[in-house]
Amino acid sequence: MRNIVISLGGSILIPTLEQNRISRYVPVLRAIAEHHRLFVVVGGGGAARDYIEAARKLGVDEATSDEIGILVTRLNATLLIAALGDAVYPKVAENHAEAKKFAESKKIVIMGGITPGQTTDAVAAVLAELVRASVFINVTSVNGIYDKDPKKHNGAKRFETITPQQLLNIVSQIGLGAGSNNVLDIIAARIVERSHIPLVVLDGTEPENLKNAILKGTFTGTIVSENNKNPLPL
Repeated sequence: MRNIVISLGGSILIPTLEQNRISRYVPVLRAIAEHHRLFVVVGGGGAARDYIEAARKLGVDEATSDEIGILVTRLNATLLIAALGDAVYPKVAENHAEAKKFAESKKIVIMGGITPGQTTDAVAAVLAELVRASVFINVTSVNGIYDKDPKKHNGAKRFETITPQQLLNIVSQIGLGAGSNNVLDIIAARIVERSHIPLVVLDGTEPENLKNAILKGTFTGTIVSENNKNPLPL
């Protein structure tokens, strides 16, 4: 079984509590876990950003605001664990060493955030390096990496394939305040570059896209690798 690390955006999994996609992601993650050892790092999404903004208005510093956001990511992760039942290790991993230890159970391992100043994408990138993942998948709300924000610029160009160095150039101007909301942050991009693990960025608004990507190799997204080779299907 190959190791796969997925960074699952909080805005994808739980856009709102009333309109969450957890029940749709459960069969997808279960199906993937039948073939591969699966690690999922869950983001905080809009709820985390709301809490962080409330903290800022109260004069709270950025590090503490980040700690509050981390608690929200772990709450989202806990909800996903509860829904996955016996397919998952029954505790949120609070650091990378725990995640690696929990994987010995051969069940799905779920994480949230762990460190102030570090997004869950960065957490997932480090985890991918630690467990020697075959692929690192970033499940987000856009269908790949663009030269500019496609939600703000109609003429934004989507890349089919780019190198890690090109990825770094694209994200190098991204800010890193608490609650940062970008397709990938610069810390994660640097980890992708040094680890030589291929990254795939794809749209997760339809959960089946993730399953089809991993098990069939059919998806629309961006592949980040040194040789521009598609690492999927596994």
